[in-house]
Amino acid sequence: MWNAERPETAKSEERLPTDVYLSFVRSLYGNRSTTVAGIATHIIVSLAIYTKVGDPMFIAFAAMFAAVGAGRVALMRVFDTVDFTGADHAFIWKWEFRYIVGTAIVSLVLGSMAAYSSFAVREYFAEIASIALGLAAMISVVGRNYGSRITVNLMSLLLFGPIAVGLIMTGDPYRALLAVLVIPLVLTTRSMANGVRDFLYQTVLGKRAVLVMAERLDMALNNMSHGLVMLDEDRRIVLANRKVARLFNLKGPEVVHDRKLSVVFRHAVRSGAITRELSNQILNSIDELYDGHRSRCLIKVSDDLYLEFSARRRSGGDGVVLIFENVTARIKADEKINYLARYDSLTGLPNRYHFADLVRDQLAGMDGSDMVALVVIDIDDFKHVNDTLGHVAGDRLLCELSSRLKLVEPHRIISSRFGGDEFVLLIRDADTATDVSRVMGAIFDALSGVYIVQGNKLFASVSAGLVLARRSGFVLDELQIKADLALHESKKRDKNTWTVFAESMDEKYRLRQILKKDLRLAIEQRSLTLVYQPMFSADGLRLARCEALSRWQHPTLGPISPGDYIPLAEEMGIVPLITDFMLQTACRDAASWPGNLAVSVNLSALDLRNRDIVRLVTDALGSSGLAPERLEVEVTESAFVEDAVAARDILNELRMLGVTIAIDDFGTGYSNLSYLNSLPVTKVKIDRSFVRDVTKSSKNFKLLSGIVYLAREMDLEVTVEGVETEEQLRMVCATGHVDLIQGFIFGKPLPKSSIRELAAKSVADTKPASTVVPKGSTSASRIRR
Repeated sequence: MWNAERPETAKSEERLPTDVYLSFVRSLYGNRSTTVAGIATHIIVSLAIYTKVGDPMFIAFAAMFAAVGAGRVALMRVFDTVDFTGADHAFIWKWEFRYIVGTAIVSLVLGSMAAYSSFAVREYFAEIASIALGLAAMISVVGRNYGSRITVNLMSLLLFGPIAVGLIMTGDPYRALLAVLVIPLVLTTRSMANGVRDFLYQTVLGKRAVLVMAERLDMALNNMSHGLVMLDEDRRIVLANRKVARLFNLKGPEVVHDRKLSVVFRHAVRSGAITRELSNQILNSIDELYDGHRSRCLIKVSDDLYLEFSARRRSGGDGVVLIFENVTARIKADEKINYLARYDSLTGLPNRYHFADLVRDQLAGMDGSDMVALVVIDIDDFKHVNDTLGHVAGDRLLCELSSRLKLVEPHRIISSRFGGDEFVLLIRDADTATDVSRVMGAIFDALSGVYIVQGNKLFASVSAGLVLARRSGFVLDELQIKADLALHESKKRDKNTWTVFAESMDEKYRLRQILKKDLRLAIEQRSLTLVYQPMFSADGLRLARCEALSRWQHPTLGPISPGDYIPLAEEMGIVPLITDFMLQTACRDAASWPGNLAVSVNLSALDLRNRDIVRLVTDALGSSGLAPERLEVEVTESAFVEDAVAARDILNELRMLGVTIAIDDFGTGYSNLSYLNSLPVTKVKIDRSFVRDVTKSSKNFKLLSGIVYLAREMDLEVTVEGVETEEQLRMVCATGHVDLIQGFIFGKPLPKSSIRELAAKSVADTKPASTVVPKGSTSASRIRR
């Protein structure tokens, strides 16, 4: 019986949450005093009726009440010892069922005693007392047994069923009427009990929902990244979260409840969380927020803590909600962004933009006649450091140099880094040349010297350009250009020096800018021209090839030397455009020359870094119809320094086209016989520097002979450049291994038409000539003409 299957009514309880179901069952076993008082009342009434009527049946009823009552009290004590942690509905049902059994027995005995009194005894006191006892028991249905629908239903049925039957069996119509009237009472009692139960159930659910919401709100408040304080109209704290407690070293948010904000901050001061000054600052700011004068304010609590306070008035206007936000990360990020916007991230020096601000602020406090100096400094051969030791080493050198620069008279010098290895300085009080020289000397002494970079000992030097100006005429951008021009002059000299700007530099600069603009236009309009310097056999009879040389006739400045405009083209990065023009023009001109006369075109180091040069050569040969073997390209040894592998690959592709390759200025560059031997080179041109003094000493002649012999041993055809006199020609030919001669001895650069005539004459002239041409010989003189 104690483990009976649950009826459908009981199974409906499974729809209840477990904790709610358990609370209803606990209510059944609660209020023991009422249960004991009820049992005692039942026994006393039964014995009183027995005393009145003397029927021993009422002794039996009293005994049954006593037995069942004892069992119920014992069951309640056992219930108290049960651990319901983790209990499910089935386990709780067992305890509900046990309660139902005891209650049903008591109800059945009470109903039976009332029915017996009405039908069998028919004594007025017994009948009234027993029915009254049953009615009294119904009170417990509403007040104490609402927790179980089954208990309510069984008590109603077992208590009033026998009473109604007993009244009807008396045969008295009035008692029968009373029995009928009992039915509404039963239904009403049952409805009231269920109503109480449903009301309490909804109350429990509501309370539970409130608790869940409160827990969620508490979790949200205490896990939010901001501190929150809610104040009433008296500025007492209505609500605060744990973040506030942690910020101000409080035990918990509950300790500040219903306290004034000023009291809480006094506690924070006493605990050492904040200083008194900071407390006053915060309270004053909160007052402004509270009164609506400000919407938010920022407070610096320490170097590592910034708080932003904001306020929002509560609905109804009876207080405000304060938000304490830790904005340290945002402030630090803003500071970092601001720092990076103003300072160089590598060296910590002011950058270009912040330097301009510092200079403007510095000049604002000076008189118009005060002199200042703007200095531009860069590191000599800094690129070499990057190329040989790597950019990390270059960065370390920049940092070390910047550290030294910061120590040089910081009270009067503003230092900055504009990028790369360029540093710009402003020197105040530059009133005398002596003082400026002293300061510049101090700068150079500090910066030039030995540096230890990544375990490497480096000697670094710097060059500088300087411009002097009065405060009234100071324009940073213009003066920087002038300082750059002065720096350029320092670089053209011995380096490790500084130069003061002179107006002549500005004139040169302006001329350079004009030439740059006009040079680009000249290349676009194809207004450059080519001339050709012939190369003859050593006897001066056979014209073998010509070297194409570009010329520029400026419309207003006249002829511009290649030594002037080629460096400008390199600086502008337009050398490939000139190379393309020369290839197209030289191949077209050479195609019109008689015989197999070849043409030679110079390629720059920039050309050999771009694989597009192969296409340019192919296009020039294709459009002109010139045989590839009649085109020779000349490259200098310095062209292989930066990327010898890439240059070699490009030359190999050109050689596969049939083009011949010559090394120009052989013996003067970064000669490396190992890689020279790996290049597809067939010819070398010995630089004019070996010829210029060849007649002055035997040592010079031996040097020339050694270079020529070395080239011949490598199976290379030898051309000697810069031969201008017959004595030089005789000495060159005396080496015995020269194939071709290029120089004024046989002819200056000529236009293409003159080359065509000279080539025709060279082919027609078949007279033999001596290898060594004596001074005044007719063959050399004839060719020069």
